[in-house]
Order: sequence, then C-alpha cells, then structure tokens
Amino acid sequence: MKPLVAITGRRISGTGLVGLDPRWASGRADMYWSEFGVKVSAAGGLAVQLPYESVGDEIVERIDALIVTGGQDVDPQVWGGPPSEYETDGEVLAIDRRRDDYEIALVRAALDRGIPILGVCRGHQVLNVALGGTLIPDLPDTGVTHASLASMPDVRPELEHPVDFEPGSLAARLYGERAAVNSWHHQAVAELGTGLVASGRAPDGVVESIELPGRDVLGLQWHPEAILDVDPCFEWVVDRARTLPVGGLS
Repeated sequence: MKPLVAITGRRISGTGLVGLDPRWASGRADMYWSEFGVKVSAAGGLAVQLPYESVGDEIVERIDALIVTGGQDVDPQVWGGPPSEYETDGEVLAIDRRRDDYEIALVRAALDRGIPILGVCRGHQVLNVALGGTLIPDLPDTGVTHASLASMPDVRPELEHPVDFEPGSLAARLYGERAAVNSWHHQAVAELGTGLVASGRAPDGVVESIELPGRDVLGLQWHPEAILDVDPCFEWVVDRARTLPVGGLS
C-alpha cells in the first residue's frame, strides 16, 4: 500500500477569494498548495490534507508521515517574540493562532509516534518552535536575498542563493555538500529547539535546514514543492513512511 502522507494548510477568509459567489463571502476556506500533493504523489505516496479539526494522537495514528507547509508568521506569543508588524486580522498574512496550535500539536504527536516529519518554510519554523526554539522576527539586510515581504517578486524564481550542508547530515545525503534554493521568507530559526541541529546554512549564516539526529525529522527553510522537478525531500519522506514499523517507534 502507498504510505499516507498528511499535509497541513491554512484557513482564509472568503472575502479574499476573487470571483467567489458573494453568498459565500462570510465563510472561510481551507487552502492547500497543490504542488505538495502533486510531489507526494510523484514520489509514490498518497497525499491527504488535514483541516484544523484533524489534530492530535488519533489522526496521527492513521497517517504514515506529516508535512507541515508554508504560510503566515507563527504567533510570537508562542515563542516569546515581539508583536508582528504583519498581523492583519483575518487575511492571508494574518497571525493565525489556531493554525499554530494545530500544527504544533500535530508535530508533537508525530514525534511521539515516530513517523517522518517534513517542515517547509513556516513548517520548518513551526518544527523548531514545537521543540522549544525561537525565531528571528525579521531578517536584517545581510547581502543575501531571503525575499522579505516588501520585495516578493511576482514570478517565483527556483534558485536564489546557495546553502551549505553539514557533512554526514540527512540534508547533505539528500542535497550534497552545497545546493541552490529558492528563498521566500522574512523570518528564520534563531535558538534551536531541544535536540535539533542546524544542518544547512545560507552564506550569511541563516539556518536553512534543521534535523533531529537519529530521527526522520527534517525542516527546510525554502520551498521544495515549488521546484519543477520532484525534490529529494519528497522521495525521502515517502520512502521513510514506507519503512515505518507498525505503531511507529518501538
């Protein structure tokens, strides 16, 4: 059987959907970038999307891997940071505490069961926060383009800056000594969560990949789903999900 790979998403206001029947404008919609399902399927997995209500031990018992996706900033109250200047109350860039709580709970339940976890961009940061880490609230100008919200391009470039990976790390096994990545974030990992190590850094030192040694846990600051080819991280998470023993970790 194909492994069941769960994908998180965001919840947005109906008012932000162009062309929507106005009778639905007061509602809310769950949104998932389709590239995640496409890439999981191409890697041999069966993708499922988890709404906010699908959270906790019971759902994690029924899946084989978890992908935590990108999106808005994690509420600074969760990790002890300053108030976010990007909070817009209900739109795409809003702080969404319910999403934070649902994804953090999923990460912790997945860690307890021992299923593979892949965190992408915001998901990379959520993974760090779930394990007690902190974030850089807004990256300064370091000479490396990390794509702040003020300078996001209309066209999504695939490769924007290099990342150097620690020899022997999971990330290095997937990407080699150095790889070029896209970069669409204004926050970053600061203090690492319990047990996590930084396995990849941009030329300015920004943490681009984190992992939990000895566990199937990987966070990537870039967006592998947006790369045309099937990124190795999707093949990794599906392959590891296939080898999960019944009941997760013993």
